[in-house]
Amino acid sequence: MKKDMTFESAGADLEAILNELSDEETPLERSLTLYAKAAELIAFCDETLKKAQVTIEEIDARLAGREEAQEEEA
Repeated sequence: MKKDMTFESAGADLEAILNELSDEETPLERSLTLYAKAAELIAFCDETLKKAQVTIEEIDARLAGREEAQEEEA
């Protein structure tokens, strides 16, 4: 997996893999290789989404903390 991989580039790679897997003329050995690559990309995307969710939750918690502090001051 490339170190500079982004969520968007992984999605584009997955789309290309899906297109190739959908082609009936893709040989079995190539299909297996593509399947393994797709599994890696899906795992990367899943981990990226989990990290994004944590970041969103941290931001929400900070904002909630500020709102609580402002309410206590009022």
